[in-house]
Amino acid sequence: MSDVVIRAEGLGKKYLIGHQSNERYTALRDVLARTAKGLVRSARDMIRGRQLIQGDEVEEFWALKDVNFDVRRGDVVGIIGRNGAGKSTLLKILSRITEPSAGRVEIKGRVASLLEVGTGFHPELTGRENIFLNGAILGMSRAEIKRKFDEIVAFAEVEKFLDTPVKHYSSGMYVRLAFAVAAHLEPEILVVDEVLAVGDAEFQKKCLGKMGEVAGQGRTVLFVSHNMAAVRRLCRRAILLSRSRVFKDGGTEDIIAHYFDIMDREGSASQDEIEKRIAGFPPDPNCRLIRVQLRQEGKPPARVESAKPLEVVFEYEILQETVGFHAFFRLFDNEDSMLFESIDFAEEVEVPSVARGSYRSTAIIPANLLGARRYEIALGVAIAHKRYCTPELIRIPFDVELTGKINQCLPGYVSPGKLLPSIDWRMEQRPQS
Repeated sequence: MSDVVIRAEGLGKKYLIGHQSNERYTALRDVLARTAKGLVRSARDMIRGRQLIQGDEVEEFWALKDVNFDVRRGDVVGIIGRNGAGKSTLLKILSRITEPSAGRVEIKGRVASLLEVGTGFHPELTGRENIFLNGAILGMSRAEIKRKFDEIVAFAEVEKFLDTPVKHYSSGMYVRLAFAVAAHLEPEILVVDEVLAVGDAEFQKKCLGKMGEVAGQGRTVLFVSHNMAAVRRLCRRAILLSRSRVFKDGGTEDIIAHYFDIMDREGSASQDEIEKRIAGFPPDPNCRLIRVQLRQEGKPPARVESAKPLEVVFEYEILQETVGFHAFFRLFDNEDSMLFESIDFAEEVEVPSVARGSYRSTAIIPANLLGARRYEIALGVAIAHKRYCTPELIRIPFDVELTGKINQCLPGYVSPGKLLPSIDWRMEQRPQS
């Protein structure tokens, strides 16, 4: 068993979630009554796994629970699961960013992590300085970093901005440099979380190629992604997390099949279940999401028709004037690759300020865009450049049925494309020469 480089035994991570009262005014008699009740309730809640801190109820939430697995030297392991399954929490523990609340993890070897855009970078330092800083953190000597320096810069394509503080980099430049540093400084274990979600297609191809090269050198790669095509290409083994536990561990194709089964089963929630999930979100000081819904012709469709526009509806309340508040959605195909994202103020000249009040935002996906297959839409609300206002995106799967006049003269033909836009064509007969 000497070739085991990562071993997790009974691994768990617990957080305390506070639930504040929504009361805006409290009379003295209410305070006295609540204090008396609190003495009794605090004892009861401690037994139930809750605490009371300064009048607010705090409930335990296990982001990971009883997680067990081994990873051997040279393994390339995909870690997959729905949003909130515990993937990122697991990688933070493995990267020693956070401590586990239960269990233990043994790691043999130097770990390089790319968990978020620019994790580990100092914003005030230049790209050049951050390369040397990250190398030093990984335990590399200055001579080793210099030997790899030109490769890192060439891969990241940031030569012109090498001596610019990285706080001025775009997100694409940031992630290119961060990935280049993590992949080139020869760690024994490379941990990558959703790097392919940022950057253009050419960069994504370079990332996959580099991770394949790292794996070919006998080093270990842990790769978290919602892109099942990338997981298939890179990983022979996958671990599926569901509800904070390891649901399945095995060959990639088998695990991906189980993943889609879970998506179908858990994603087929009724509108009432979706609203209950939203109501259970921790309160946010700026907004309260009330409802999200898909509609065609003003009502939720049993099956989405390709020839009709699809409405994506958000209902929410703004509790105080908020700069940069926005609703957004991401559309995924049946392999969980993101097709596109839409934000409700993307075409504005400047970031808007939203006044207090009740709102409905509706986005319209045009008719004759989606092919006949299964999709999933992930919806959320956020404050630009600051944070998401919901702890997870609400994912709703739906099937599209081909309707209308598309390919009417070819009965029985179904296009293999995921998108099926109605394109204008012109045919002109040219005079013979």
